[in-house]
Amino acid sequence: MKNPYSIVEDFESAVADYAGSRYAIAVDTCTAALFLCCKYCQVERDVTTLPSRTYCSVPNAIIHAGGQVRFQDHDWHGEYELQPWKIVDSALRFRRGMYLPGTFRCLSFQYRKHLPIGRGGMILTDDAQAADWFRLARFNGRRPVPLTHDAPVMVGWLLYMEPERAARGLALMMNVRDAYPDLCNDYPPLHEMEVYRPYAIEPLERRSLPIEVAQVHQPLPASRQ
Repeated sequence: MKNPYSIVEDFESAVADYAGSRYAIAVDTCTAALFLCCKYCQVERDVTTLPSRTYCSVPNAIIHAGGQVRFQDHDWHGEYELQPWKIVDSALRFRRGMYLPGTFRCLSFQYRKHLPIGRGGMILTDDAQAADWFRLARFNGRRPVPLTHDAPVMVGWLLYMEPERAARGLALMMNVRDAYPDLCNDYPPLHEMEVYRPYAIEPLERRSLPIEVAQVHQPLPASRQ
């Protein structure tokens, strides 16, 4: 019998071809995608800078991965980078050829997003070693085959995308447009919230122009399994 998780691989291939990345790794949410990227990049090694006005799950993912956050008060549109890691939160953007080499781009397929499968996320990358680590990490450190035929090789998490959601995503990809307008959300300033103060460095100065994702990328850190 055919492995039902092959439909997840088909969905990943369709999104990778659309976005222009070499690899795409499906997970259960965009938050999970950000968390795994933070773990892979070892964000505990430095402070992560991100916009103050974003969804609260983003600093949560950084903190749960062992990092500290620095909120920056600036405007952004569609996507922004978690600096200095080349992790890009692209939850509000979906367009053909959107991938930039050297980045970890995190997508959202939540029911209000451009590709609304109900719940889901994806990591876009051109790094083969990272892609393999993400596939293991999302499925308790093992491959999506019966446990009698496999054994965990790392201590991972249960963050995989279910085949039913991937099937819906693959169906929606058949009629996908080349570009969608960036979504907008009126996020409150997270740096004013008491819950983040134990984990946050003082916010930087106000920037009048949005930070664009850098076009020149540095080499990524090696995998740590």
